[in-house]
Amino acid sequence: MRELFWQRYSLGELNRKEWEALCDGCGQCCLIREVDDNEVTVYSLACKLLDIEKSRCKDYQNRLHKVADCHKLTAENVAQYHWLPDTCSYRRVYQGKGLPSWHPLLTGSEKRMRKKGMTISDYAIPAEQVPKRKMRQHIIASWRC
Repeated sequence: MRELFWQRYSLGELNRKEWEALCDGCGQCCLIREVDDNEVTVYSLACKLLDIEKSRCKDYQNRLHKVADCHKLTAENVAQYHWLPDTCSYRRVYQGKGLPSWHPLLTGSEKRMRKKGMTISDYAIPAEQVPKRKMRQHIIASWRC
């Protein structure tokens, strides 16, 4: 990977390895959410493919075929995903902001990120464990955009 690639290049100029390294592994984009008109509701319920402990997809290569609601983030469509958290590295680079101080690319590991509670590992539960009628009990955020 090129040195400080996230500062020196736009998202569209990143190679595949750099693009993947930009992901901090927080898992927030793998939480179940509803996006209706201008309202976003996020639940503490994880996608069926998310390894909650590791905050990583169990089948990343096939996720788009296995999960209907899964989205493929690209340099061209980052702006469309207004529901990405403010800490999302893709969003931050797109907006011309730096990486958060706890980002693994800056610290060399995920330890600091986990210590700061930036992953979903401490609170997410598998969505399939919660009946649809009880989903509202698991709302963790809601906002208008």
